[in-house]
Amino acid sequence: RNACLTCHSQDGTKLVGPTFKGIVGRNVFVKADGIVKEIPSDRLYLIRSIKEPNAEIVDGYLPNLMPPVQLTDEEIDQIIDYMETIK
Repeated sequence: RNACLTCHSQDGTKLVGPTFKGIVGRNVFVKADGIVKEIPSDRLYLIRSIKEPNAEIVDGYLPNLMPPVQLTDEEIDQIIDYMETIK
């Protein structure tokens, strides 16, 4: 419904946005305020990435590409639950 898979692959392929494959539980390098740092890609990070997609950009990707989405907290939880199954 929100076309997430238009920009995020499920098989590790690099598209406009990071792949969902193995995203939950690994560390990612993100850029925030001009500084690159390594952080865990946990549930809190993913929630923030969906709600505030430009707060921390995965290194190697461009900012301002993810459009704002209107999702409830329950819908976001369901998306992240699904992401956890993509290994």
